[in-house]
Amino acid sequence: DGMYRSRVERSVVDTYLAAARRAKGILLLNIQPGRAEFIDEVRYFESYLTQPDVGVALDPEWSVKEGQVPGRVFGSTTGAALDECARYLSGLVTKHDLPEKVMLYHQLHLSIVSQETDLKQHPGIALVKSIDGIGRAEDKIKAYDKIVAQTPSYVHKGFKLFFEEDARSGPLMTAEQVLALSPQPEYVLYE
Repeated sequence: DGMYRSRVERSVVDTYLAAARRAKGILLLNIQPGRAEFIDEVRYFESYLTQPDVGVALDPEWSVKEGQVPGRVFGSTTGAALDECARYLSGLVTKHDLPEKVMLYHQLHLSIVSQETDLKQHPGIALVKSIDGIGRAEDKIKAYDKIVAQTPSYVHKGFKLFFEEDARSGPLMTAEQVLALSPQPEYVLYE
């Protein structure tokens, strides 16, 4: 549809949700909006987001403007756009009497999220930032330090490792190296 996004079939989400439930975990629906707005893509999954074990992961790198193509440019977002999603999710938590819900957002460079302090805390929402650059351990640590320094204190810190992409630049960071980061990540994702 020219939006550079695709919405997976509900049967695919159902399969992953069933697997998450078997593992007694939660499902994070990863949103890469292309030229669409984050809030519209999040609302599309409302029937899942009213479930107690489903949250979202927002990927601003893939949020581009008219005339831009994801993958050719780094996309970006604002704290206000993230806050709109957090407010919406908080409303669902309240309306449906749900347990705390995760809203994660990925960031690999400072320019990807601007005016981040416009993202506020909301009842029932755990905000998590996953710092997810690809490359050598030294570069990933520098990016982590830079981005964390700009992250609001009420946002939980996360870190992402890529099995294949990171390994092309050298050895994959060990669990000990990741847990030695300061502040220590509360969320670690391996892809």
